[in-house]
Amino acid sequence: MQQTFGEQKNEFVDRRQQEADSRRPSVERRQFQDTRSYANRDVQELAEAVDQYKMRHRRRFITFEELYEVVMSLGYHK
Repeated sequence: MQQTFGEQKNEFVDRRQQEADSRRPSVERRQFQDTRSYANRDVQELAEAVDQYKMRHRRRFITFEELYEVVMSLGYHK
């Protein structure tokens, strides 16, 4: 398939699956610290929901509006 000017090849590259670069350790950087040793199960549920949202939408960081969307999807309301 030949590409013409203005066309982009939409190919997602999942860098987490590639072999680690020998110069840098293979550590995934996250927006929130990933200790997974939360005392509160609600906090753990929120952290997992945020991670799923970021993976589903291919986002490294999320905005407050996106965080609000995640919180609302868990059933919380004002």
